[in-house]
Order: sequence, then structure tokens, then C-alpha cells
Amino acid sequence: MRLDPLGHYSDTATRSASVVIGSYSTSFGLACLILGAKDRRHIENIYALVRVADEVVDGAAAAAGLNTDAVCWQLDNLEAETERAMGCGYSTNMVVHAFALTARTTGIGTDLTRPFFESMRTDVLKTVHSADTLAAYIYGSAEVVGLMCLKVFQSMKGATGGHDAELVHAARSLGAAFQKVNFLRDLGADSADLGRFYFPGLDPAAFNDGHKHELLDDIRSDLAAARAGMVFLAPPARRAVRLAHDLFLTLVDRIEKVPAAELAQGRVRVPGWHKAFICVRVLANAVPSSITKELPQAVSS
Repeated sequence: MRLDPLGHYSDTATRSASVVIGSYSTSFGLACLILGAKDRRHIENIYALVRVADEVVDGAAAAAGLNTDAVCWQLDNLEAETERAMGCGYSTNMVVHAFALTARTTGIGTDLTRPFFESMRTDVLKTVHSADTLAAYIYGSAEVVGLMCLKVFQSMKGATGGHDAELVHAARSLGAAFQKVNFLRDLGADSADLGRFYFPGLDPAAFNDGHKHELLDDIRSDLAAARAGMVFLAPPARRAVRLAHDLFLTLVDRIEKVPAAELAQGRVRVPGWHKAFICVRVLANAVPSSITKELPQAVSS
């Protein structure tokens, strides 16, 4: 029997996307484990594209010797290739091809990809933010990623209609919370290594506990809004999102215990044993045996 060339290529592309999430994010990789294989692949395909774009602007391209113009060209080229693949269903870039498969299947459009790439360009061209530019940046860099994932969740078996406004608000809130947590975790590296100052009017050198608690209160508010919308998701999606939510909530709790002056000195992390505990707590009521077997390896990676 002759091999289906496009099917084989597409399957290889989606497997390459899973390598990206496994290499760059234990937390999101763990959350994906509770999803069925098809839905998990879609989330991995989304993550792979946004991670590749993020690495373009976060130092990989510069480390290869590219100047600002060349970095922007790489980003523009990636966006153009993504749009072409979303239109025709094929790309020679396997990560882009995998994302396009998901986009075409779940209805992700350029209304979500264009704000994302615009925020990535902002990271190259803008170093200091106002309240307005920060809000636009967070929407494009994180909230639209939540909305892309929501497209997958709404296409899942068991998803119900209605509650669109609540789900959109929850998806955007969760994405915003994740981004703000990462701003806090990377406060020192963003300013010292990348020359970026995300929080308006805030000098990282003068960052104090008052600033930290104000930002954490904002993040907790976003996480609460995200949790309120989870009830409208299909059960597997609800559990996966809850796991991601709880992993980041634990990060917030750990950041709260670190003196502000020390946040710029190192990245706050959740130990593997604690991630395993959170996984068991969230998934204990409905975990397929195949997921249970994968958890120890995923947590330790």
C-alpha cells in the first residue's frame, strides 16, 4: 500500500511540535497530558509556534549574530509563512505546518496570529512600556494564545455551546496571569540582559515588596477570573486548564515568599516534587492509566 505522503509529513510535523513543548515547558507539557491525543497535539502545535517566535526575539537569533533588522526579518518571514500555511495547509517549516493544521481544524485565524506577531515585534523594537502599550503587548503575546487554546477546547468532544463571553474572559485572564508571572520571574534578566522594562514607571533596581504585592494582587485577580470560567469547558479541558492554573498559582505563592530585592537575582521555580503533588491533586479523580505512567518522566524533565 502506498504511503500517504501528506499524512506522513503532517504526523511527523506534529511530533516535532511535541519536542518543543517537552524541551521548553514542563508545566504546559504536564497540563497537556490529561488531554486526548488529538487535542493534546493541537495544544502542542500552538505552543511550538509561539515558542519558536518567542525564541527569535528572546536571544536565540541575536546569539547567532543577527542584528535588529535581521531579527525583525526572521520574525516577519515566520509570520508570512504562517499565514501562507494557514491558507494552503502546507509549509516546509514543520512547526509552522503543524500549527496550520491546528488553525485550519479549529478556526484559528489571523485575527489572533497578527496581534501575537505584533507583540513579538514589540520585544525587538520597544524597551520601555506605558500602561497602554503594556496592555496591548500582553494581549498579543499571551491573551491571544489563551484564545487559540480556547478554539481547541471549543472543538473538543463534549464541549457545549454558549457562555462564549465567560470563556473568552477566562482565557484572556489566564494568559495575562501567566505573562505577568513571567515578568516577575524574569525581572532581573529582562532588564539587565534584554534591556526591557515591562512595568510602567518601575525601576527594577528600586523594586520593593510594595510593588511586588501590588503586582501579585493583580495576578491573583486574573487567576480567579480564569478559574471562574473553567466550569464551562469540557471535562478534559477543564482539568488541563485547572492544572496549568494551579501550577502558576503555586508560583505566585512562592514569589510572595521571596523578598523583592532577591527576585532579580534568580528565577523562582516550583520543584519537581511539588509539581507532582499538584498533578496528583488535580488529576486524582479522573486520570487515565497512560497519563499516570507519563507523569514521573514529565515532572523530572
